[in-house]
Amino acid sequence: MRALGLLWRFGRPHTLIGTTLGVLGVYILVADEVADVGDRPGDLLCTLLAAWSVNVFITGINQLQDVEIDRINKPHLPIAAGDLSPRTGAWIVAASAVLPLALAVTQGLEELVAVAVGLLVGVAYSLPPLRLKRWPALAALSISGVRSLVVNIGVAAHFSLSLRGEIVIPAGVWLLTAFVAPFGVAIALLKDVPDIEGDRRYRIATYSVRLGGDTVLRAGVALLAVAYLGAVVAAPVLLDGWAAAFLAVAHLAALAMLLTAARRTDVTDRARFTGFYLFVWRLFFLEYVIVPLAWLLR
Repeated sequence: MRALGLLWRFGRPHTLIGTTLGVLGVYILVADEVADVGDRPGDLLCTLLAAWSVNVFITGINQLQDVEIDRINKPHLPIAAGDLSPRTGAWIVAASAVLPLALAVTQGLEELVAVAVGLLVGVAYSLPPLRLKRWPALAALSISGVRSLVVNIGVAAHFSLSLRGEIVIPAGVWLLTAFVAPFGVAIALLKDVPDIEGDRRYRIATYSVRLGGDTVLRAGVALLAVAYLGAVVAAPVLLDGWAAAFLAVAHLAALAMLLTAARRTDVTDRARFTGFYLFVWRLFFLEYVIVPLAWLLR
């Protein structure tokens, strides 16, 4: 149990939950389109296992590279806290690269491409010579790209081919992709606000370091508002009746909760802002409930 707990912390729980809901939400949207074909729970389980492994690889390789920074910014992480040795962490990261590739080979070309892209982005984000996290715009695009394109389009293409024999991306998946693109950028911006001290010390010029936490908070909330309002506008175009009303009202309610939480947070209070950041992740989780449910209500 202790080992599982360390692995859970090493994989960053909020990202693992987001990955899980992302795969499940996309599966529901694709399966709903082809209900007459039936489902393949084994395929779903293999895809989830591959997605979890890629998630652990991306978060783990970043922790191995940033031990000294994390001792300032995120001292609770297992390597920074001394609960997990870098050697053991490296073995976990290596296994988390091999396992999804091996699974993807058995699942088809679409999943193999999605897994390979996810792993390569993780390497480019954290490791030299690229180390994209040094440039805030590229870092944000990396995170948003994996969340919006790899998890949504890549996984949907795999499930579609598996369930119906051809690649057809449902409208709900396109909505999720369009929504998650700005949402992912906002998450990438907001995550750096509590880490200003360590990033400044190690000369990582995030937007929070360069522009200040207040500016980044306003920019992040503006991007999130664009995502929510875009979904509201798209609702009557993509759906009819109660399903469209549910989709629009649910997004307006989520936007109201976001604005309320943003007004109550404080960028100078690290613990308080971290709570707000995790609340934004919970809104991200909620999206993968709202959209599939709206399509099931058709």
